[in-house]
Amino acid sequence: MPEGKAAFREVLPKQGQLSAEDVPAMVLCKPKVLPLKSVALEKLEELQRAAAEAAGRASGGAPGSQR
Repeated sequence: MPEGKAAFREVLPKQGQLSAEDVPAMVLCKPKVLPLKSVALEKLEELQRAAAEAAGRASGGAPGSQR
């Protein structure tokens, strides 16, 4: 038997139906939407904003501290 050849040779029926199984390709999932900022980061920013406002009120409202 020559090297590199398949051990089985292809046999096609001379009459009747020929069927082939279709192997499904990879099925991809929907992409997951991730938030740009995490909930923890938003809470931290809110705490920092509140602390900055409290510090501004305690110091008498420094000029230019409001937007």
